[in-house]
Amino acid sequence: MSANGKVIPHTPLVVDFWHVRKCPGSRLFFLTHMHSDHTVGLTSTWSNRPIYCSPITASLLRLRLQVKEKWIHPLELGEPHLLPLDDIGKEKLTVTLIDANHCPGAVMFLFEGYFGSILYTGDFRFSPVMLREPCLQTNTTIDILYLDNTNCDPNRILPSRQKATQQIKEIIRSHPDHSIVIGVYALGKETLLVELAMEFKTWVEVSVERMETIMALELPDVFTTEPGAGRIRAVEQSRICSSALLEWNKEQPTLAIIPTSRPLVSFHPNVHVVPYSDHSSYQELDDFVSALKPYSVVPIVGRCLPGGLSALLPHNKRREIHIPESVQLYMLRQPERQLRSSAYVGLGCRNLRPVAPRGVVFDTPVEEFRKSYVEAWEAESEEQDESEEVMDTESSETDYDCILIDPSIKLTPNRDGEGTDDRMVSEELTMMESVKLGQINKSGFGPVGTLENSKSRLKTTTTRQQFEHFHSNISASSEHSPDRASMTSSSSSTGLSRQSVEAHENNLLKCVLMSENDFKPRGLLSREFVRKFTLSPLKSASD
Repeated sequence: MSANGKVIPHTPLVVDFWHVRKCPGSRLFFLTHMHSDHTVGLTSTWSNRPIYCSPITASLLRLRLQVKEKWIHPLELGEPHLLPLDDIGKEKLTVTLIDANHCPGAVMFLFEGYFGSILYTGDFRFSPVMLREPCLQTNTTIDILYLDNTNCDPNRILPSRQKATQQIKEIIRSHPDHSIVIGVYALGKETLLVELAMEFKTWVEVSVERMETIMALELPDVFTTEPGAGRIRAVEQSRICSSALLEWNKEQPTLAIIPTSRPLVSFHPNVHVVPYSDHSSYQELDDFVSALKPYSVVPIVGRCLPGGLSALLPHNKRREIHIPESVQLYMLRQPERQLRSSAYVGLGCRNLRPVAPRGVVFDTPVEEFRKSYVEAWEAESEEQDESEEVMDTESSETDYDCILIDPSIKLTPNRDGEGTDDRMVSEELTMMESVKLGQINKSGFGPVGTLENSKSRLKTTTTRQQFEHFHSNISASSEHSPDRASMTSSSSSTGLSRQSVEAHENNLLKCVLMSENDFKPRGLLSREFVRKFTLSPLKSASD
């Protein structure tokens, strides 16, 4: 499952991102809500870093993930909270929580500090009442808006949740003799279930696990775990399938309703898909951005932002952020327990990694870990900066509800999700790997091709004469060897003779660009030599 979280560049702040090793400079972690795509990597073993969230989310953290109480810090909504950004109390952060109108406990975070003002929406369904929040009415200029762009498709129209709820009620009324199955996720759409229970005066049957969540949320008493006690039953969306409908209809006529913003097509006459969404529609996002007028917008899901929203942004260049020295030291500091464990792991694994010889270097484990940490933190910041700069033109493969594809932009898919090295393999050498040996000809190669390994910095240069030699050897060997198709068809009755195989291998070895010396074995240094070599500097240092 993909994670929808962000590391805020130039700050020790992280939202909905729980892979600590990928953000070593982060110190304050914030959780918008308890949906599983926002808690990837967060488990009961979490330690050494505080988690800030709403009181409802804090209860669900204890119930569902068993996170230790000492690391959970619930914050009340609508009130500014001061949090330290260093160890000496010089730099502070003001954070205000705003109801995100998404699911129980979901909030937006407004961060204010040396970096300016950052509004992180998380998953949210926009409502005009949000703009009346005091923290957004005090002439606050939003420097960076991290925006939930799940439904950011101008061509997809989504009704309000009130209209979608009315559509669900009409479907239920038109099937008075049917039991109703509602497909939902583990958390969310509780308001819809309560309204349906009140409207049709029936219990809503749920699983035991969901009942525990409902009791923690202190919802109205309309839910039960007793099978058959009510006409409406809430199940996981994944359970709604043809086989399940067949079994349900054997007992009683059953109708399934899937309230979702996903563009699903019903596969069964008794399955109804209703566009009920807990995410903002494109028009609502347009209204939200137009009202806030942020300097820049960073999409939370992927990197694609429609041109319509980008056009609403001012073209003023964002000011450069200067990280105070006390905050830098705070981000560099490691918890004592983690520092010891990291240093130990580094020493234990050092001999397992092949490294280039560089003489005898005496570094303490703490300093070595500090260096690797600084490099990782700088790389993380650079990666975040790049994602903000190209947010209008890039796209990535993600798992969100509505995948936005701009036909005017020619996309280059990258399955690894990472940028490729600018030292690319030449087209000629790439073609060699994809063409069968029997299809190689002289015209397919350029005069020179260079292959460079970015890690070992090894270069291999191939000339036209070497390629021609390679081609001639392959052609000669192919005269004595059957092609792949004939080998496959006749493998059961006949095979290559041993002499033919050896001749083929010898012809191939002639094309290897290595000398005989490269294959000579090299012995290891004796233990006495290594011992003498490593102890002598220590002895001279002590003298």
